[in-house]
Amino acid sequence: MNFNISKFASLILLVFLLNSCGGGLKLPGGDARKVPVNATDRVAKNLEEGKGFRLNDALKSRPGGNFEFASSNELWRASLDVIDFMPLTSANYSGGIIITDWYSDGTSGDQSIKINIKFLTNEIRADSLDIDIFYKICDQNNNCKVEKKDTELKVELKKQILKQATLYKSQKKDE
Repeated sequence: MNFNISKFASLILLVFLLNSCGGGLKLPGGDARKVPVNATDRVAKNLEEGKGFRLNDALKSRPGGNFEFASSNELWRASLDVIDFMPLTSANYSGGIIITDWYSDGTSGDQSIKINIKFLTNEIRADSLDIDIFYKICDQNNNCKVEKKDTELKVELKKQILKQATLYKSQKKDE
């Protein structure tokens, strides 16, 4: 009989170590003597201890975020209207960002722009928008260089968006 003592000793040691952790095997669920027999009492006890939830409580309206449709947000609508000539890559209202695709007006074949508009707040203020403008310039071999620049276009876009948003807000008040 080929009996390997080291394997047997390792197995005994492993069983001993696993059994000694926490006083043996404990199954989830707790002690049955501490759990009420009546289902209604069990539910009440679990809710008191923060276990579980009630569907009625989950459906009740709680104070929190103010979720409006994008069409009722003047700043969002104004931004889309001002850059409506550019193709969009992404427009995520809940994330508060609009990203255009690369755009070239056709007059300069080697240069195109891309605009990212981030909404920092829904209020119509100068600091409620963060606009980034990227310029891509390509040479004849299609080697392109992309740069983020703060130009007069950024200032003009922000002015136009805020102006249009103010008009939308005044029209909404008149209704």
